[in-house]
Amino acid sequence: MTLREQLLRDEGCRLKLYLDSRGVPTIGVGRNLRDKGISLAEAELMLENDISEFSASVLAALPWVLGLDEARRAALVNMAFNLGIAGLLAFRKMLAAAEREDYHAAATELLNSRYAEQVGARAQRLAEQMRTGQ
Repeated sequence: MTLREQLLRDEGCRLKLYLDSRGVPTIGVGRNLRDKGISLAEAELMLENDISEFSASVLAALPWVLGLDEARRAALVNMAFNLGIAGLLAFRKMLAAAEREDYHAAATELLNSRYAEQVGARAQRLAEQMRTGQ
């Protein structure tokens, strides 16, 4: 039996955070998040995977986003990353405005939300991105 197989057998593999027998936050195959954490390369790999996943989710839910420029599409994926796809889809007026290419109205709808109050500067940046396509 290889070391990898031994560790998988002995540690198990959990894809969500759990507390080990000593109460240490752990994930995966016994990864101690309190003392070891994750590396920058691991964080970047996770980010790339999440970007791919949320981009696909946005496209599946809103096929018309293919007609948007990259910056406006990225603004919607950014929101889905932060809110989840269901949270993004709750912005019905903003999405309707973006679909009809009324980007000023889409930005205004984004800013006139509880979300904008909660995330402040992030919402300002995303609204500007939606308005200008940059």
